[in-house]
Amino acid sequence: MADQKLADRNCTSEAAALEDGAARSMLQDLNEWEITGDGEAIERRFTFKGFLKAVEMANLAAWLGNKQDHHPDIRFGFGYCEVRFTTHDAGGLSENDFICAAKLDALVA
Repeated sequence: MADQKLADRNCTSEAAALEDGAARSMLQDLNEWEITGDGEAIERRFTFKGFLKAVEMANLAAWLGNKQDHHPDIRFGFGYCEVRFTTHDAGGLSENDFICAAKLDALVA
């Protein structure tokens, strides 16, 4: 399963915390995502020309999180939507965060 694309995988309930090197390696497969300063989450800021697209993006991220049972933190306002994934049970980043980010990238591509 290691060669299966992240966007084609599904989140699991047994996700373990990733080592920093593994997280940085997985980050290379994502589009415009960054690891937060504390290293415990990944986030991406999507920008738009108005408010409605930002709301739609927030709804899409919420829908995906619900479908994968891995819920992001979402902030949005006029012209932007910020999505952040972390795995609280693992105490930081897990493969689930990267799976959801890749799935979200695929949905907006």
